[in-house]
Formats: sequence, C-alpha cells, structure tokens
Amino acid sequence: MYYVYLIKSVKDNNWYTGYTKNLQKRILEHNKGLNFSTKERCPFQLLYYEACLNIKDAKAREKYLKLGMGKKYLKNRLKFFFDN
Repeated sequence: MYYVYLIKSVKDNNWYTGYTKNLQKRILEHNKGLNFSTKERCPFQLLYYEACLNIKDAKAREKYLKLGMGKKYLKNRLKFFFDN
C-alpha cells in the first residue's frame, strides 16, 4: 500500500501533502526535521490520509490534492475540522 497524506504545521498552520509507503515512519521524519521542505515548520499534525494500491495512483492523487480542486475537496472533506 501507498499512502497520500495531509499534515499541518503546528508552527505556521500551513499544509503539506505527500505520499509514502510507510506512513508512520514518514510522519516521524517530518516531525524530526528530516525532510528538507518541511524541516523549518515542525511539529506536524496528521490531518488526513488515503491508501492506494500502487505508487502511480498515489502520485496522481497527491498531485490532484495539491491543486485547487484537490484543496477544495480536502476543505470540504474536513469541513468540521476547519469549522473549529
């Protein structure tokens, strides 16, 4: 399985979307500052993830969720989270 995930920086409230084969390990890497693109924004909170059967689907889904319609989908999907 491959996982597409959405995390939010506790520091600046910005989102990061990515994909991985090992979700728990990847979140730990983000929170330890081991990822170049997120190391300045630790710590992170996992908001959402989806499972895909192969890497091609995970990459395509990640790309979609990073674009306008994908972000709109996530805001609608996590409507009650963002209402708080």
